[in-house]
Amino acid sequence: MRYRELGRGGMPVSEIGYGAWRIGASGWVGAAEDESVRALHRAIDRGVNFIDTARGYGESERIVGRVVRERAGDEVRVATKVPPKNRIWPAPDGLDPAEAFPGEHIRVSLETSLRASGLDHFDVLQFHVWSDDWLGRGDWLETIAQLKQEGKIRLFGVSVNDHQPDNALALVRSGAADCVQVIYNVFDQAPADALLPACEEYGVGVIVRVALDEGGLTGRITAGTTFPEGDWRNRYFRGDRPAQVEQRVAAIVADLGIAPDEIAETALRFVLSSPAVSTVIPGMRTVRNVERNTAVSDGRPLAADQLAVLAKHRWQRNFYT
Repeated sequence: MRYRELGRGGMPVSEIGYGAWRIGASGWVGAAEDESVRALHRAIDRGVNFIDTARGYGESERIVGRVVRERAGDEVRVATKVPPKNRIWPAPDGLDPAEAFPGEHIRVSLETSLRASGLDHFDVLQFHVWSDDWLGRGDWLETIAQLKQEGKIRLFGVSVNDHQPDNALALVRSGAADCVQVIYNVFDQAPADALLPACEEYGVGVIVRVALDEGGLTGRITAGTTFPEGDWRNRYFRGDRPAQVEQRVAAIVADLGIAPDEIAETALRFVLSSPAVSTVIPGMRTVRNVERNTAVSDGRPLAADQLAVLAKHRWQRNFYT
């Protein structure tokens, strides 16, 4: 496993982190706690030292906290998120920050997360939505500074609204955030236009989520793919989108001249080829997924000609509307 710094704070994090949304059975049907625990332990065995969870991920914080406490000697770093007080994702335009992240709500949410996890601090605390309109307004920044001073958090960041990377540009340039979490993958390359360069310039860490497009960039989504009732992917891959994904993945495979089973590895290497990226956090509910994904951290980024090919496969769409 190779490590990078999470922004100017200098915190070393594994290139492959662990996205813990799926293990909390929060919208993912079929998550089994014993299997998730085995996967977490194997990830740490393989050098993963960064786990991303959230207050809104069902039992995820509790499960993550259990494993991290059991592996206290491994210095695993844990990030969690504060949900907006109004429970609206993403933040609508014109919203007062006092409606989403008043200081008292931030503190209460963090204390709840600490109790659920059994941890005495979090290495990163993130807002689960963001709007650049909130800069200079409300008491959220003062509260974050106090929580850092109290030793309850080390770094502060935001989870950028889905498919809205430019919405965090002012935050990055302000110096108020240590890191940002953003969707970035072969299909959704928009962060590379402005956000990633700004993060490099201002020393802000980048946590990449959805690097495999919720499974779309694994080669396992085909025109006939279905999901269990209640699984949120029924919405993400609704209509003819599975067929579209299958066609686009086949085109990538053909253009790169790779085997179909190499698409997931290629998708992760695409993300890690950006020097702005600190860590990528694929969901890994099984030991098999852990073994496959962590193997990508071997210091072999994609070549320039491969990146040029992938740049042509940018797919501007929004699966949430």
